[in-house]
Amino acid sequence: MKPNSYNQHALLLATLTVALGTVALSEEFSPEELQKRAIHRRAVEAVIWGIPAVNYERMLQATIDNGGKLNQVVYWSRPVNSKNQTLTPNPDTIYLNPFYDTSKGPVVVEIPPADENNVIVGSFDMAWQNALEDVGPAGADKGKGAKYLILPPGYKEKAPEGYIVLESETNRGFVILRSNFKSRSDADIKSAVEHGKKVKIYPLGGNPDSTVYVDAYDKPFDATIPYDATFFEYLDRFVQAEPWITRDKVMIDSLKTIGIEKGKPFTPDANTKRILESAVREAHAEVALKFEKGFVPPFFDGTRWGLPIPKETVDGMGSGFAKPNEYGIDGRAVMYHIGYFSAKHLGTGQFYLMNISDREGKSLEGDKTYRLTVPPNAPIEQYWSVTAYDRETHALIVGMSRPSLASNDTSVQKNADGSTDVYFGPKAPAGKEANWVPTDPKRQFELLFRLYGPKKELFEKAWNLPDVEELK
Repeated sequence: MKPNSYNQHALLLATLTVALGTVALSEEFSPEELQKRAIHRRAVEAVIWGIPAVNYERMLQATIDNGGKLNQVVYWSRPVNSKNQTLTPNPDTIYLNPFYDTSKGPVVVEIPPADENNVIVGSFDMAWQNALEDVGPAGADKGKGAKYLILPPGYKEKAPEGYIVLESETNRGFVILRSNFKSRSDADIKSAVEHGKKVKIYPLGGNPDSTVYVDAYDKPFDATIPYDATFFEYLDRFVQAEPWITRDKVMIDSLKTIGIEKGKPFTPDANTKRILESAVREAHAEVALKFEKGFVPPFFDGTRWGLPIPKETVDGMGSGFAKPNEYGIDGRAVMYHIGYFSAKHLGTGQFYLMNISDREGKSLEGDKTYRLTVPPNAPIEQYWSVTAYDRETHALIVGMSRPSLASNDTSVQKNADGSTDVYFGPKAPAGKEANWVPTDPKRQFELLFRLYGPKKELFEKAWNLPDVEELK
């Protein structure tokens, strides 16, 4: 046999062997089993891809349940308590969340200028929660206030003068705004609320005074992620309402496999729902594991404090994933299973550090007592705060009288050297009630340390936040 003929024969034999192997492999599964496996596999990926979208839909639905609508402002007239079940909210500020909808044309959001007593900070996010721009002293308006104009996807007309123009890739989105107060006195909180209600939202050419404000304080506002089959109902709602972004079109066929298709109803049968339930639980477990592993390396060497979100995700959420070879979907899933919103420039207006462990690396247990000593002279322009959240839901611990402690609370006791001891546990240590954050003895918890107006010394590590210490 000639060499060339021999090679052709060998290639034919190899191809036949692979083909027979493929047939044999496929015969191990019935058509029904193959379909079931496809639905499960693609549903897992749909959850990981779709968490920020479902996160948004949950917040919008909670707003609607409280009487709000798109192109209105939902706000809290007092710092939030545990009836607010958004993901890792800040209980040491006044929240205002305008939810915008540009499907009928551009929308204007007016931000008032900062004054000697009040300042508003925050970010504009489209529905995928990619940041469009930041607000406040570290934002586009530099604290001087401005009219922001949000344009719909594909808008072609020239924007009028006098606006900071934002081009949204989605029809809908929201603005997370914090009207910060000087102290927790009733007068300072009232002042922050009044300043916050100078925020306006209205259609381009509309009346600013038509803005509707919906107070959600002390009302149920549940925006936690549902890790069951209803997750896909919210995801379908999002798909129906929003245009496909080019980078996401790869998901079109995957979503069809699980029954989600633009322009068609989502009506999974009982068997499909069982598969979806299994898939969402698996995806949740995968995301939670990535979250736990994200604390290495820590922000401060030798501690447990970290930002468990990959840099490519943090940067991508602010840039619209501009780098052609990066799309941090896995990190994005981690980010939006524990929180909501993204900043355009993280580290300029605010910075976050999270912790799920004590000094020994053990999980934080609600039936134990811990101490965190915050060193003096924190590198901030505004204030710091530390908040305890439910380890499972990543929301405020239900039923607790106090969720956090902040440096703008004048009742907090400081040590002689200017440091502050913060205690976490089911019962306050004797004489430490002013510095105590209660925990549920039946549940694990996690901590989020916020720094507003962070200075360069934080990133130079000239200041260090020590670990949480269990008191025995």
